[in-house]
Amino acid sequence: MASGIESQDQINNKDELDQRKKILPAVTASAMAATFKALADPTRLRLLSILFHGECCVNELADALEMSQSAVSHQLRILRNLKFVSNRRDGHLIFYRIDDDHISDLFQRSLEHSEHLG
Repeated sequence: MASGIESQDQINNKDELDQRKKILPAVTASAMAATFKALADPTRLRLLSILFHGECCVNELADALEMSQSAVSHQLRILRNLKFVSNRRDGHLIFYRIDDDHISDLFQRSLEHSEHLG
């Protein structure tokens, strides 16, 4: 084969390499998986559904979900560590609120998808 002319195998290898460059980086995939994992828990989804309407203290969330405060706090800690929610203290009460608008979008799209599946 003459120099400067690419074989079909070389062209296919370049196309394959170009496709691999489009693959999601492992670090990004891990971060995304952590987000989906957090959203895969029904209790956390229910907590978020309440917090989309405004901030609430742990007591209010526990009452609404008919769960213990410690169980709710555990779930909120996971959401807080992922920066889905943030909190503020007012005396002995801790209030939580949604801290990332992306979470609302992910939640809404997931809800629409679930309803679509019927």
